[in-house]
Amino acid sequence: MTLGTLIFRYAAFAVIATIVNLAVQRLVLLQGTTTFWFLAAMGLGTIAGLVVKYILDKRWIFADTSTGVKAHGKKFGLYTAMGVFTTVIFWGTETAFWLIWQTDGMRELGAILGLAVGYVVKYLLDRRFVFTDSRLEPAA
Repeated sequence: MTLGTLIFRYAAFAVIATIVNLAVQRLVLLQGTTTFWFLAAMGLGTIAGLVVKYILDKRWIFADTSTGVKAHGKKFGLYTAMGVFTTVIFWGTETAFWLIWQTDGMRELGAILGLAVGYVVKYLLDRRFVFTDSRLEPAA
C-alpha cells in the first residue's frame, strides 16, 4: 500500500468513526443535557466509534487477517488500551470546548479536533503495539 493510500484510508475511516461517534452522542443527548447525559453521550459515542474503527483498521489499514475469538479478544483489548490515552485527548478537548462555549457546535468542534489529534497518535501506537504481526511499511 502506498503512503497516499494509507493516509487516505486512515483519514476516511477516522471520519466514518467520528460520524458514528457524534451520531450516537446526539441520540443520547436527545434524552437530556445534564452532566449525566453528557457523560453517557461521550462514553457510548466513544464505544461505537471504537468498534467501527477497529473493524476498519484491522482489515484495511493493517491487513490483519487473524480470526477467532482469542485473536480478536487479544487485539481488541490492546487496541482499546491504546485508545485510553487518545480518548483522554479527545474527551479533554471536547469537554474544554463545551465548558468554554457551552454550545453543541463548539462541543462538536472540540470533539473533532480532539479525535483528529487522537487518531494520529493512535495509529502510531497501534502500529507499534497492536498489529505487530502485520507490519506494513507504506511504500513511498
